[in-house]
Amino acid sequence: MSSDDLENYEAERELQLAQEYQDVAAMFRYAVETERRFYLANNVEVTHVSDAARPLIEVVLTDAWVWDMYRKTRFVPRVRVLTFKDVNVEELPAAEI
Repeated sequence: MSSDDLENYEAERELQLAQEYQDVAAMFRYAVETERRFYLANNVEVTHVSDAARPLIEVVLTDAWVWDMYRKTRFVPRVRVLTFKDVNVEELPAAEI
């Protein structure tokens, strides 16, 4: 497999993932961005685990979808993230019926 083939494969996977995101986004209530991943979830709990100079943040997501083109299963029942970095949680607008 040449480097061009690999780049084409990755570009195709990224496009498929973007299309899947468009298809499933309306099923979720929150968009969550961490330094490593992007998630969609229906429930988000953010907790400060420590009050040190670098506070540890715990984020628990339930009923989630993970933006990761290398995962076979992107729908997961529960995700737990521990981080010292920023976490962005956005409530998505309600889907119009």
